Amino acid sequence: MKTAQTEANYVAWLSAESMHNTSRNWLSELLFVKDEQVFFDDLIKSYTLQLIDSKHFDKSKKLVTKLAMIQKETLTLIETVKAHERDLEIMVDKKDQLEEEYNYKNAHRELIVLLNDFFEAYQSIKKQLYKLIKGIIKETNQKRLLEKF
Repeated sequence: MKTAQTEANYVAWLSAESMHNTSRNWLSELLFVKDEQVFFDDLIKSYTLQLIDSKHFDKSKKLVTKLAMIQKETLTLIETVKAHERDLEIMVDKKDQLEEEYNYKNAHRELIVLLNDFFEAYQSIKKQLYKLIKGIIKETNQKRLLEKF
């Protein structure tokens, strides 16, 4: 069964204040993601020996590669959202610039989709990393227990 592709089309009702608040929230979330990625880098460094173990090597290599790509994408998105926020002036300058305002709202709608996809992918990678590290910690703890007995 094929699903029909729908396109969100609520450009007209977005107010400048609503778009500003949304942009500020995006920026806040992206800055948090950036900080969180520093934590992930440290976590990966802490478990490097276990991650390069032949048992986990392929999975960890893919995850580390994905995280590096996401880090670059995060920086790009931060700059994109900042630029989008600066361009909000078009909406509040009390000049009738219908085409520019339409284009801004359309860009905002595209950012909604882009950022939703980004955050979804980021959550997936985060879950995979936690699952991998959790498994490594369990293995390490089991080995320690066996060595004690």
